[in-house]
Amino acid sequence: MEINFLALITAAVSALVIGFVWYNPKVFGTAWMKAAEMTEEQIKGGNMAKIFGLALLFAFLLAFALQFITIHQTGAMGMVGGDPSQALPSYDAFMADYGNAFRTFKHGALHGTIAGIFIALPIIGTNALFERKGAKYIFINSGYWIVTLAIMGGIVCGWQ
Repeated sequence: MEINFLALITAAVSALVIGFVWYNPKVFGTAWMKAAEMTEEQIKGGNMAKIFGLALLFAFLLAFALQFITIHQTGAMGMVGGDPSQALPSYDAFMADYGNAFRTFKHGALHGTIAGIFIALPIIGTNALFERKGAKYIFINSGYWIVTLAIMGGIVCGWQ
């Protein structure tokens, strides 16, 4: 099983595209700015090349990690030490039977959603509590990551 870098890059870019829509003032942008206590001047004062460049890098890292959450066959490869050429014949038989099992957009989106709810939400929620942010801040940001991880998981898992 090889790493599909085109799928990872596409999934990473999808995070930015979803963010452009999600944080648009006509969607959740205005509510997010208020909940985050951000002003137009603060937003315009940022180094956008640095912000979007790092956001893309972080999204790529998330897409890379999502392979291990959404593609069950990576677990089988881990069981043989990552080198299928050193595996017992039963590994080849298993992969012949199940090598493409559950490799769909729908399945990846399910696992991405689960990751969003059980990983992103608690992290964002904990940080928000200590930053003294309200529920609206938590739900806007967590909602973004739940939707984004669902789409990213679908892309990573379904694109073979």
